[in-house]
Parts: sequence; structure tokens; C-alpha cells
Amino acid sequence: MNKNPLSSLTMNTPAEFVAWFRSVAPYINAFRGKTFVIGFSGEMVTNAAFVDFIHDVNLLASLGVRLVLVHGARPQIQLRLDESQLETQTVMGMRVTDPAALQCVKESVGRVHHEIAALLSMGLPNSPMANAAIRVTSGNFVTACPQGVIQGIDLMHTGKVRKINAPAIHSRLEQGDVVLISPLGYSPTGEIFNLTMENVATETAIALHAEKLILLLDSADTSVLPRELTLPESKLLLENKTPATAAPIPDAIRSSLQYATKACELGVTRAHLVSRHIDGAIIQELFTHDGIGCMISQETLQALRKARIDDVGGILQLIEPLEAEGILVRRGRELLEIEIDRFTVLEHDGVILGCAALYPFPEEHACELACLAIHPDYRDQGHGERLLKHIENKTIAQDIHKLFVLTTHATHWFIEHGFNPATPAELPKAKQNLYNYQRRSKVLIKHL
Repeated sequence: MNKNPLSSLTMNTPAEFVAWFRSVAPYINAFRGKTFVIGFSGEMVTNAAFVDFIHDVNLLASLGVRLVLVHGARPQIQLRLDESQLETQTVMGMRVTDPAALQCVKESVGRVHHEIAALLSMGLPNSPMANAAIRVTSGNFVTACPQGVIQGIDLMHTGKVRKINAPAIHSRLEQGDVVLISPLGYSPTGEIFNLTMENVATETAIALHAEKLILLLDSADTSVLPRELTLPESKLLLENKTPATAAPIPDAIRSSLQYATKACELGVTRAHLVSRHIDGAIIQELFTHDGIGCMISQETLQALRKARIDDVGGILQLIEPLEAEGILVRRGRELLEIEIDRFTVLEHDGVILGCAALYPFPEEHACELACLAIHPDYRDQGHGERLLKHIENKTIAQDIHKLFVLTTHATHWFIEHGFNPATPAELPKAKQNLYNYQRRSKVLIKHL
């Protein structure tokens, strides 16, 4: 898998472009018709690179992704408060929104909202938005309630999401619209509440049962977060139950991680935390296998499992380069389909990173390990050891304790993992008859 397939500057040949396009195609197919909720701050809106982000949003929409955009407006609100010479209190990081401050909030949010809608409507020639036909829709999708009194202080018009009108949003998404939601909520009694972008984006993703919640972080450095977290791992990280050597998580990132974790806990398939400072951040995160941010998922993305018939294509892509180099014996598609039950695959997020096959010789109480292969981009990460251990356990489960392998290139690796050199005469008789003296493969045996 091409790990950085984005910049045409790195594609010097047609073959590189073809490899890039093939690597992206599975994601395009997987994302079509899925709902993504993307949350971004008011700081991002003020950045000159925001237009590039809008171009990326247009690209996602053109690929059939159903998009809900939730924007913030903190710096715009603060600027308007300063212009009005109004001072506000904060309680636990939340602004106290009195009636005067609420007027500034409404003005600022409205201005930002319309600026974003205008950018989404661009169709300039010779730009990524050329001939764009994005329809942007908004509405009173968010019902809110007051935060109430905290630490003895009434937060007044500072609120939190009470309910999201999911049917109304789904209706607009089905019409092909991009839904744009502001950090304002409305009560049944006609009141307006100042909300946080993170709260609105998270509750919207939960209500829509979204495939993804993507929060673009203001922090330029997200290296304190792992690339991947399962829901249990994310909770442990938030509870500080991690190694003492781990870097502390800044409060702003911790808050976003809490929202992402809540989203996954309540039904969102995956949540992504990505720095907004990286050019093409959402494209790099979504369309490369490794991504550039932190992804939280309900379950682990990596699995060792029995191969299925629909894995044949992925296994062939993995082993054909090794067959061409003479490292593995050639297996055609037809033979692989016949023997697919012999194979175990190591899968990560739908991509096959490794495989191995086990062939039993029960009459002579031995099994053969064959076709052990790991994708070149993911070697030296312990995947080969995992596959080997799995094959050993399958061998023992058959009450067989002798495992052998024939190899031309990986002799030292197998010796390091407990195999001992042997001769073809020590192979099961059925295997001796098939031994290829032209390949002169090394014979290695491990007693389990």
C-alpha cells in the first residue's frame, strides 16, 4: 500500500500514478454513501488555508460522502466582545453567556456561518471547485438546554445539546446536500444557547449513527496520541492508566479525545483526531492506510483469521512479488481458491498485511508451514511472529508437535524462532516426493 499517495509531486512516472490511484480506489468505494461529521474551530476558519480545506470537502462530497459540517466561532466571538468592550466570566472552560454576550455570539456565529456557505458555493474555473454544484443546507436541527448553575455561577445562555433532529438531517443528506451546523441551539420556549463545536459535532454524529466523526484540532502536534486506539484503550488513556514514560496529553487534546471516545461508545463507528495545520489533513487521514492522526474505533482493527474465498485477490497481491523473486513457490488463482481453507490472514482495517498456510501430514505426525508472507511496508513490526505463533497453536491443536518449513531466503529468521536445520530425508515421505531439487530449499524443523 502506498503510504503517502497524495502529492503529484512525488509521482514521476505513470506507473506511480497508477499505483497511487489503485491504493485510493478501495477507500472511494467504501466511503460512498457513508455519513461523516466533520467538526472544525473558528480558528481554522480565519486561516488562509481554510479555502484548501473547503476544496477537500467538495472532493469528499463529489465522491458520494454524506457530509455534515459543524463549525466553531470562539475567536470571532471574542473579537466581537472586545469590540463591544464586554467582559465575560469563564467557568470550567465555558464562557458565561449573558444577554449582552449572546448578542455578540449570534452576530459572530451568523457571520462565520455565511462565510463558510459562500466558500462552499464557489465554482471558480481552473480550481478544485470548478463546476461545483454543492447545495448547502442549514436549519434548527439542534435543540439545546442551559448548562445551569456551576460552582455557584449561572451560565445563563451557555448551553448543551439536548436533542438532534436526525430525521431532518438525514432527509437533506439523501437529497445530496452538505449540511452546515452552527454552535447554536434552540429551546422549545424560543431561547437561543451558545454551544461548543465539539458538543454539537459529537451529539450529531451519535444521533446520525455516523460512520465517522472527524475533529480537526488546533494543536499542531498530535504525536502524544497513538495512531490507533480501541475504545477500551482510549478510556485507559483518559484515566491516565498508561506507562509513566508516556507524554502527558494537553488539555485541549484530552477534551477532544473525550468527545471522540464518547462518540464511539454510543455508536459512531470511528472517530478521528487530526491536526488542522497539515495540508490536506482529512484527505491524508481518510485515503491512506496509516493516516496522519489518531483513530478511535469500537474494536481492534487488526485480526488474525481464517482466510475466505474473497481474500484470494488480496493474498495474490501479497505473494506475487515474492513469487516473482523466487522466494515463494508460484500458486495460481485456481490453486489458491482450492487451498484457501489452509490459509490464515492477518488483516488490518480491511487490508491483508500477511498470510500463512498450514498443510498437515497426519500419518507422519507433522505439519508444513508454507507461504508465510508479510507486506513489505509492515515488516519488522512483529507480524511474522504473530502468524508463526498462530500456526504453531493450530499445529498443536491437531495433536501434532512437528512443524517444518522449506525456505530459500529466510533460513536465519526461522532458526532465530526455534527451527533447526534438517535434510530432505527427514521430511514426510509424501513431501519428499514433491521436493524440488532445482530450488534446493533449506529444510527446517521445529519440535513444539
